[in-house]
Amino acid sequence: MEDPELEELRRRKMAEIQRHQQDQVSQQAAAEERSKRVEEQRQAVLRSIMTPQARERLGTVKVAHPDVARLVEDQLIALASSGRLDREIDDDTLRAILRKLAPRKREINIERI
Repeated sequence: MEDPELEELRRRKMAEIQRHQQDQVSQQAAAEERSKRVEEQRQAVLRSIMTPQARERLGTVKVAHPDVARLVEDQLIALASSGRLDREIDDDTLRAILRKLAPRKREINIERI
């Protein structure tokens, strides 16, 4: 025979643990939803300021160099939000931006003596 008080304490503790886990799950879901909304807004802005060819190129860059692509996206969004972007970014303009930001490749020459 178990003590009824002990059983009640166990039941309360289990209920508290379940509530805590549910809170964590709901907070995580809310955070994911917020980040999804932010990303959707970023993509909407990029769609409005870039041509389809430029967006396609940026997507390709994102696969190979996600940090560079994120940097370009941030800069373009900042320019658009401040009103300093007077025209749509086309593929040639994006390529020029990427050339300026892309990490320089080091050329190594080995000479035999």
